[in-house]
Amino acid sequence: MTIPVSQLSNPVVRAFVAALNANDEAAMADLLTPGATMSDDGSDRELRQWLDREVFASRGHMDVQSEADEGLALVADYRNDTWGSMRTKWVFTVDGGKISRFETGQA
Repeated sequence: MTIPVSQLSNPVVRAFVAALNANDEAAMADLLTPGATMSDDGSDRELRQWLDREVFASRGHMDVQSEADEGLALVADYRNDTWGSMRTKWVFTVDGGKISRFETGQA
């Protein structure tokens, strides 16, 4: 069962998912610390390039299925125009109300 974005327990992660699903680049940028990092399937990627390719240019969308670790870990059905739909995991590091790192990959 999908968890509505408005019911995700961590407010920063909730805002991240909302920005991603709305394809809102400005809102996403506001949620990230300067120098924020990320990895995809265990390999570090350049964050802005990854977001442009995997989210914004390909209309990424997350349907969250479960959350753990006080809302900092999600399992979601993620889809975009490039790869279709897949089950993914997301783990966030939040510092000072912003995301300093996230790790994603197939779940």
